Amino acid sequence: MNIQYYGHSCFKITTKPAGRGQEEIVIFIDPFSKEIGIRPPQGQADLVLVSHQHHDHNNVEAIKGDPFVLDIPGEYSIKGVNIIGIKSYHDKKEGKERGTNTIYVLESEDMRICHLGDLGTNLSEKQLEEINGIDILMVPIGGKFTIDGDEAAEIVRKIEPSIVIPMHYKMKGSNLDADDEKKFCSEIGSCPKDRISKINIKKKELEGKNMEVIMMGVE
Repeated sequence: MNIQYYGHSCFKITTKPAGRGQEEIVIFIDPFSKEIGIRPPQGQADLVLVSHQHHDHNNVEAIKGDPFVLDIPGEYSIKGVNIIGIKSYHDKKEGKERGTNTIYVLESEDMRICHLGDLGTNLSEKQLEEINGIDILMVPIGGKFTIDGDEAAEIVRKIEPSIVIPMHYKMKGSNLDADDEKKFCSEIGSCPKDRISKINIKKKELEGKNMEVIMMGVE
């Protein structure tokens, strides 16, 4: 499986689901518009996941091809990839300030990947049960419009993924109001200084990893 970071909360996942031979399935999560100040994602996809309908997460038009678009909670199986969309909130007042947010859990290549979207509050016990057994967790850390670094670290410890990828924080070129990664990195223990734009990973490579932080950057 290949994971590429485009900045903000946007990732491209390229995977070969079991039973589909060598066919690659391309998934984009939360493509953003140019309004946020950094270059929007480009490319073709089979599937686009949208956590909520804000311009920094729902620029589906940027993605070419004729992708299947998911933007609501539910259980899905698309081209060999199993997906669970879990309802959550963008704020601490049950959506009264910024609405709802869909958390996505994807299963492919014997791995479970969770993208928390713009989660704005802690997770309930029921949500944690649905998210259980995560290998790779994409978690917002920037505060302001999402959970902050302290809250993100607390949620990471509850989920206990093998790998943690921070997202939705202040980065070069972005005009969005968000904190940088320092609070999260301090609370979680440490973050690597080097940033990578892509990772290739297999299930067997996750053995022995526990909440290992990977900082991703844009090429």
